[in-house]
Amino acid sequence: MIVEDEQRLRKDLVDFLGLCGFTAEGIATAEGLRRALADDKRPDVVILDVGLPDGNGFELAGEIRRIHRCGIIMLTALGDSDDRVRGFESGADIYLVKHSTLREIEAAIRSLLRRTGDQAGVADGAGDKWVLDSRTWTLTAPNQRSLKLTATEFALVSALCKHGGGICEREKLADTLARPRTHFDNRHLDAVVSRLRRKIGEQTNLQVPIKVVYGVGYTFTAPAVVQ
Repeated sequence: MIVEDEQRLRKDLVDFLGLCGFTAEGIATAEGLRRALADDKRPDVVILDVGLPDGNGFELAGEIRRIHRCGIIMLTALGDSDDRVRGFESGADIYLVKHSTLREIEAAIRSLLRRTGDQAGVADGAGDKWVLDSRTWTLTAPNQRSLKLTATEFALVSALCKHGGGICEREKLADTLARPRTHFDNRHLDAVVSRLRRKIGEQTNLQVPIKVVYGVGYTFTAPAVVQ
């Protein structure tokens, strides 16, 4: 489901995703999405614009998260790091800027659908994954012990988990965690990671899956699901 008030972009996305084999529907307003969900339409993925004529996409993402379990991709012109962090905090799984190509959007959808399949496995009792809850900023370990994350910790773990075991470069992580009018460098990043590793270890009694790749960045080495 594509929620986008710009008619041409909305049509382009619906047409392209249809050619890619998806069932896609376009909606122009926040109220239109609310009506669709109230009518028991249950999309697997919602592509959501932030600047809607009758609502704020950040707030709308939070509404979706409270009533429906689906993937959320934010597609917006707002591209600075603070907007990206706010997007993840509001419930987005993936944050894309509007100059992203149609193929990039398709790839993001397919990646998110694979991740959604992993979530079903967790619900069925596959307890070998770490689960990050985007609604409550809670990280649950495979032994079912949970810890509440701060906004900065959530943004960090979310970025690491979305790389699927790949390496997140230090500079990109620092940009993601930075706030306006604040200086956030590698030293601050290392301090956040150190505190978080200690917190995870103390509250779960498990080996911490956040590992440093010296000279490059950090990686989340265990299977993880972002809900």
